[in-house]
Amino acid sequence: MHYKSTILTRLTFLFCTIVILNSCDRQRNMKGYDFIPDMVYSQAYETNSDNPNFPDSLTMRAPVTGTVAMGVTPFRYTIDPESRLKAGKELSNPYLPLEEVIARGEYIFTTFCIGCHGSTGSGDGQLFASGLYPLKPRAISAGPTAKLKDGEIFHTVTLGFASMGPHGSQIKTEDRWKVVLYVRKLQNDAVNAADTIPAIKK
Repeated sequence: MHYKSTILTRLTFLFCTIVILNSCDRQRNMKGYDFIPDMVYSQAYETNSDNPNFPDSLTMRAPVTGTVAMGVTPFRYTIDPESRLKAGKELSNPYLPLEEVIARGEYIFTTFCIGCHGSTGSGDGQLFASGLYPLKPRAISAGPTAKLKDGEIFHTVTLGFASMGPHGSQIKTEDRWKVVLYVRKLQNDAVNAADTIPAIKK
């Protein structure tokens, strides 16, 4: 009985040794046996690779018509002045101008808007100041923009206006509303700055 136990122990040890020695190569690149090879060596196509399974040869497919992605609110307005006015009447900002909300709006503004509109919203961003962009961006801290309703500014950020491109696909709905609140802060800052300028005596 003892003899059989010794043989079994040796065979077990030999088996384990063989498994361990074959589980990695000298460079440690080979992990050994693949438990589920069809998952390890996936046959899936890369996102931007050609795909012979579709007539257009594209792997990345467009969403099904009529579907809406999770967390996205459908925006049923069009890019024209009448629709922008309509948005101003129908849409209202769901966020209050709290400190953390405005801070988030500033972060989004700095990420997407400051290059054109500048840090104060006066339209003197680096793209224009450096000569890379020939058209002076619209000042959003004063002038006509200061008279727009929140819904109109939200419409502009979403679909674009004049030479400004749309940002609805880049900025989430809630962040666009927070940008609106930050634009309001820039407008208030511009008004306060104008009030502190001493009048010129004649």
